[in-house]
Amino acid sequence: MASHDHEHGHGHDHDHDHDHDHDHHHGHNHTHGVIDPTIATTAQGIWAIKWSFVGLMITGLFQVVVVWVSGSVALLADTIHNFADATTAIPLWIAFLLARRQPTRRFSYGYGRVEDLAGVAIVLTILFSAIVAGYQSIMRLLNPQPVEHLGALAIAAIAGFAGNELVALFRIRVGTRIGSAALVADGYHARADGLTSLAVLLGALGVWLGYPLADPVVGLLISAAILRIVWQSARAVFTRLLDGVEPGVIAEIRHSAEHTPGIEEVTQVRARWLGHRLHAEVNIAVDAGLSVQQGHAIARELRHRLLHSLRYLGNALIHVDPADASGEEHHRFGEHAHDGLPIHTHP
Repeated sequence: MASHDHEHGHGHDHDHDHDHDHDHHHGHNHTHGVIDPTIATTAQGIWAIKWSFVGLMITGLFQVVVVWVSGSVALLADTIHNFADATTAIPLWIAFLLARRQPTRRFSYGYGRVEDLAGVAIVLTILFSAIVAGYQSIMRLLNPQPVEHLGALAIAAIAGFAGNELVALFRIRVGTRIGSAALVADGYHARADGLTSLAVLLGALGVWLGYPLADPVVGLLISAAILRIVWQSARAVFTRLLDGVEPGVIAEIRHSAEHTPGIEEVTQVRARWLGHRLHAEVNIAVDAGLSVQQGHAIARELRHRLLHSLRYLGNALIHVDPADASGEEHHRFGEHAHDGLPIHTHP
């Protein structure tokens, strides 16, 4: 039987009690107003990015003033990081805008992958901030300078922590809701950045106790913390770039297929992320005596179930095999020759 890939304009963040609009050309569509669910989620992403940018810029500008009057290199490192965190909003904003564009003949899967590229840009930005902060801290260790206005420095450190934690909660909540790894990674980055702001407070305390090198030492510790964030964020972003998915996602797809009436065997399950939308491919086996129409109905039911059970599923391609010829081995071609080509095989 042939593969089945049907149009299904579908929102997934809801219960099963909804209206069905039937389209004789494309199966059926679920309609919830006039807003496409992908546009709705990317709009949430843009909204989160915009206000995160505002919050971090306000925090960073306040810290710049304190850096200027205090001369603290630890706060300078934290401020550099805050500005870097704010600028990561730019590639994410571009990615979310592009994700709202419709697929074209050249980009038939849409522009979701741009979000993953934005994640790479974010990782590189964080890495650059770590290098700059580390360099400034080392220079201050080699050429010590007095740190002044310790009270203002402490206030700036607390403000940096509060500002970053609010941004972190905001980004993580929205990123989790729309399934954006880049936005969630950026949220955890902001949270770690808030903790490094508290390290500035420890540096100020050390200077107040008579240890002037505490300030550049804290600056180096902040640089090391930023490098740890680089590693964590890079691992998440590059996993998706290499089409990696959480094993639980595959298990959930397989579970839905195995519990769909009419499916006798699930032979292959694949999935990949394109930005914050998941795309799945499932090979199933059905009774060989069924008609094409009956096989089609089973595939359609499975796709419907997947779109309900997986909140971030953008599309599912269901391939139907007869039960007596299921599995990858039945899709291979043995040695053959045609069109003047040498003898060859297809896996």
